[in-house]
Amino acid sequence: MAVTRLQIDFNAEFDSTTPPPDVLLRRFRALLKHPDAFVLVAGDPEEPTGYALVTLRPSIYCDGPLAVLDELYVQPTLRDQGIGTQLLQRAIAEVVARGGGEMHINVDEVDTDTRRFYERHGFLNIEPGTDYRMLCYIREFES
Repeated sequence: MAVTRLQIDFNAEFDSTTPPPDVLLRRFRALLKHPDAFVLVAGDPEEPTGYALVTLRPSIYCDGPLAVLDELYVQPTLRDQGIGTQLLQRAIAEVVARGGGEMHINVDEVDTDTRRFYERHGFLNIEPGTDYRMLCYIREFES
């Protein structure tokens, strides 16, 4: 699956831990069997230039599912050409088509370019009516 290679590239670019390719591929295949997950690719499906991975879950805060944009990646040499915007717009359209009520995205605070990208597309890190940032807390478990 071509998105496995893109995810490995993504993690390498940001010095993030990556499972071995065979494990990552197995996890992608398992995830994408669920109706509440989808992947979108940019460019040739066999050799994509970018991709978006979205998962959906029920929420008490909206009637439809809450979407999480788990990954959005465009090859570095092709950035600033609208590919990321197209992927994000397609992801949002698919979430809306599935009745989604909102989308969450986690971004590292130091990644100012990515934060500006999402803010340009209407995403906020400050809940309307407040003056403080929302934070994401993570705890990993052994698998």
